[in-house]
Formats: sequence, structure tokens, C-alpha cells
Amino acid sequence: MNTKRTLLKSVAAAALATLAIGAAHAADITGAGATFPFPIYAKWAEAYKKETGVGLNYQSIGSSGGLRQIRAKTVAFGASDAPVSGADLDKDGMVQFPAIIGGTVPVFNLDGFKPGELRVTGPVLAEMFMGSISKWNDPKIAALNPGKTLPDQTITVVHRADGSGTTFNFTDYLSAVSKPWADSVGKGAAVKWPAPTSVGGKGNEGVAANVNRVKGALGYVEYAYTKKNNMPFLQLQNADGKYVSPDDKTFAAAAAGVDWFSVPGMGVSMVNAKGADSWPISTASFILMYKQPQDKAQSAEVLKFFDWSFKNGKQMAADLDYVPLPDSLTTQIRSKVWSQIAK
Repeated sequence: MNTKRTLLKSVAAAALATLAIGAAHAADITGAGATFPFPIYAKWAEAYKKETGVGLNYQSIGSSGGLRQIRAKTVAFGASDAPVSGADLDKDGMVQFPAIIGGTVPVFNLDGFKPGELRVTGPVLAEMFMGSISKWNDPKIAALNPGKTLPDQTITVVHRADGSGTTFNFTDYLSAVSKPWADSVGKGAAVKWPAPTSVGGKGNEGVAANVNRVKGALGYVEYAYTKKNNMPFLQLQNADGKYVSPDDKTFAAAAAGVDWFSVPGMGVSMVNAKGADSWPISTASFILMYKQPQDKAQSAEVLKFFDWSFKNGKQMAADLDYVPLPDSLTTQIRSKVWSQIAK
């Protein structure tokens, strides 16, 4: 059976996914957090287990849950798509580094439309999520899609019910392109969703399931979930005025000009990046670890896992339409970040 398909089916089936590769033993790695990178962590973990015998137990519970778990010291690493500030990292005695790059994608459920067949601008997308555009045949959407027959159907907004780095990335983008959104809703791992039709789903898995279930739905998920479920997505106008579709090439274009060490903790926002090919809602997913870990052996195993994945997992990432970090960056992460973790 196709391993990728099997793993992604397990992702879509579970609202609270837990990855346990192999039987747990003392050397196995524990982590928790973002659902955004879960498909690639699962893929890496399976291959790493076969090669080393060391398993990974990763709880895909959302970025806010990952932060709670690492701060409670119940896992060896936390995972978050919403980067922690340099001040909070210092206060907690932690380091942070990106592990993978991907993209958040607006997805919808309308009969008769294929992925990428409808397009919107950032400000129009913000109005749809605010509820000020409430029907699919609104003149503002129709004007961007000449020749398309749009239904007189209510837009049901589907958002994350849990604290989420995917939500942070998405609302960071909406805040960057829409002053009304920035002023009235803002950005965060959890926000007050203004559209009267808004409904929540737990994890990227839950949002994808609700969008697939509700006719007229509009939501946002990490691209691997879009691809696995063959979900129709909206093309977006980027900062250069070009309409683009999400894939590993447009995510990589958005990441091309990032100066990772310009921000403490490497927590750079990539939204609305310049470049004709850039996907405007691209992001990194981050790993959080303690400088002085309670269990140094477990911490060392985490670094071995990511070291192996950075070296050997590039094609696996590309197969799932993530963008692996370039070797030049992972070399800097080893020397500037991992060197701060006590062995």
C-alpha cells in the first residue's frame, strides 16, 4: 500500500492525532504541537525508526497545545507554527528553530469548481472571513472571476477551534493585506471570528473534514491536507499582483529572501512576501527545546532525529509539497542554535 496515502489517511481520520512509531521505550522521542507539519513528521519518523530503531511519539494537538506541553516539561520538544518571541524564549530558557516550510491554503466546497479555478485578492478574502461578503455570488467575487457562474449560496466560514499556528499564519496574512481585519480582528493563534456563519474544527484535520461536509464552506488548512483530500482551493493574488496556486515552488519562492537570524528565535513572518511566484500565506513550522533539558539523553535524541531528517528527508518533504530547509540554513541551525542546548 502507498505509505504516503496511508499516513495522510490517518491524519485526516483523527481529530486528535497521535503518532507512535514502534513500541515506546526509553530512547523514544516525545513531542507535541502543530498539526501543520504532522504529515512530514510522520513520514520522517517512519523512515528514522526503520534505520535507527528509535521511535517518535508525536501528539498532533495544535501549536498552543504544544507550547503548553513543552512548558509543562512533559515532552522533549514542542512544535508551533506561531513563533515564540525572543523575550519569551529567554524567559523560558528555550531555543527555537524552523524545521520545515509549507503554506496555508484557503479551501472551499462548491459544486462544479476544481482546485485553483476561482481566484480572490487578500482584501476580498478578508471580507469573506469577516462575513461582510456573505454569498458566493457577491459582486466583488464575481468581478475577479469573469465568465464563472457563482451560486447564490451562503459562505459558511470554517476555522480552527483550538489554538493554532495555522490560524496565526492565516490571520497574520489577513492583517497584512486588510486594514479592516487588522483593526477589528487582528492576528493570533486564536481570534474571535466575526462572520455569523462561523463554525470551528479541531486541528487541520477537523477543518478539512468540516469544509468537505458543508456545502458553501470556506476554510483554511495546511497544503498537505488540501492535497490529500483533493480539496478545491482559491488562487490568491500575491504582493506582486500575480495570481498563484499553492505548491512547493511557490512556498520556496516566498522563503527565498528570508533573513532567518534577523529576528530573535528565527521567528520570521513570511506572509505576503515579494516575488512574482510567491505564495502569500507561506510559513515555517518551529521546534522548541530547553537549553538545560531535564532529560539530556532524550534531548540529544531529538537533535539526532532532526539532524537525520534535515540530511535525508528532503525528498520525503517534497513528496508532500513541503519545502525542506536548505543545507546552508541547517548548518547555521546546528552551529548557532543547537550549540546552546546542554549535552
